[in-house]
Amino acid sequence: MKVGDLAPNRARWLTGDSDLNGTVISCRARLARNVGFAPFSPMVTADDQDRVIEEVLKAAQSGRYMGDATFFKMNALQEEERQLLVERHLISPALAESTGQRGLLFNSDESLSIMINEEDHMRLQAILPGLQADEAWASVNALDGDVGTSLEYAYSDKWGFLTACPTNLGTGLRVSVLVHLPGLVLTDDMDRVKHGLTKMSFAVRGFYGEGSHPLGNLFQISNQATLGVREQDIINRLCSVTRQIIEYEEYAQQSLYKEAKAQVEDKVWRAFGLLSNARVLSSKDLMALVSAYRLGLSLGIVDHVDTGFVNRLMIETQPSHLQAFYGEELEPNERDVFRAELVRKYFKKTAE
Repeated sequence: MKVGDLAPNRARWLTGDSDLNGTVISCRARLARNVGFAPFSPMVTADDQDRVIEEVLKAAQSGRYMGDATFFKMNALQEEERQLLVERHLISPALAESTGQRGLLFNSDESLSIMINEEDHMRLQAILPGLQADEAWASVNALDGDVGTSLEYAYSDKWGFLTACPTNLGTGLRVSVLVHLPGLVLTDDMDRVKHGLTKMSFAVRGFYGEGSHPLGNLFQISNQATLGVREQDIINRLCSVTRQIIEYEEYAQQSLYKEAKAQVEDKVWRAFGLLSNARVLSSKDLMALVSAYRLGLSLGIVDHVDTGFVNRLMIETQPSHLQAFYGEELEPNERDVFRAELVRKYFKKTAE
């Protein structure tokens, strides 16, 4: 398989299932793990990294969950190919930008993956649609147990799982949700919500996680504490906070609609009109319009498509996906024209 072959694939986390009225796009559970036979980053050598890749692949592909998985070696990929994997949330921007012997192993529906030699030797990930935190944890925990039967992890009775960064010590578990919060942004309440989440030891990041900016009113919320906290407690706290945020968001949306119905409907229908007819669309404009259209779906203003369609549209029109669909390199202005053409085709199909 080539990386570009992934572009038209329907990843499981994009289906729109369990999304709680379109607010929760996806939920991810990720475990940081290191092996005992190699130094941690940044002391690890190229030979160490080669051995880590070899041993992780052997352990994972001989197990129950990754027998038919696909493996990509990062230094064998072009920049556009690595960026496509970032756009699909299979690898972090940090892994895409790094050098050395690094890799990605993932299953057919992209719900399970292992980043190899990122900050830690392994980042095991499960990503599912909607607020399925317990299910995501069960999946990644099963994968961890499977891989861990063949590999000796770096572990301390006092500190738990040892990691390159002290903030991941202990369980090594990060659970996050990707949420759409246009109501809180439009009512100028998002900063207050972010401040409250930070005080509760949650991180609020952009569309691609750490170091990224919010696009299309999409935010990633995750736990920060991993040491001295049980895995189930981490999951329960995140789910509880997410449900509170959903309530705030629904209240904000309803308040906006009640106080400025014509303006909200105009915003939604303008977005639909531009998405259906525009001849040039930048990535930033596309994400803003998709956010407005998604708001219309949540409020019942439009019902042409489901949120799964909007999720796929959001990913498949990202820059590297467009390059893969087109089949050759595009200049930024050419990409914006092709993006608009592709979006028009998508919406035309929904009307047939």
